[in-house]
Amino acid sequence: MKKEIVIGFLVGIFANLTGSYLYIFFFSDYSLETTLKMAVENNILGSLIALGAILNLIVFFIYLKKKQIYRARGVVIATLVAAIIILISKFY
Repeated sequence: MKKEIVIGFLVGIFANLTGSYLYIFFFSDYSLETTLKMAVENNILGSLIALGAILNLIVFFIYLKKKQIYRARGVVIATLVAAIIILISKFY
């Protein structure tokens, strides 16, 4: 059971990073490094993370459809970690 939650968590983190990268790749005129620096300077890093978390929704529903409930829980935990990171980046 714990192994399944950890797998779901790792997949959720990977999906979030992939979603953020895809957003930057398709919608930014700058390189990944430049876009991240500009996001930190303009305090929009949290928004990039939130946009990346959209892929977690897709992964979550795939796991639910396959009846892999514990992996879906791991994805939810990864999404909560992303939300905490967003909150920290907004206030500090």
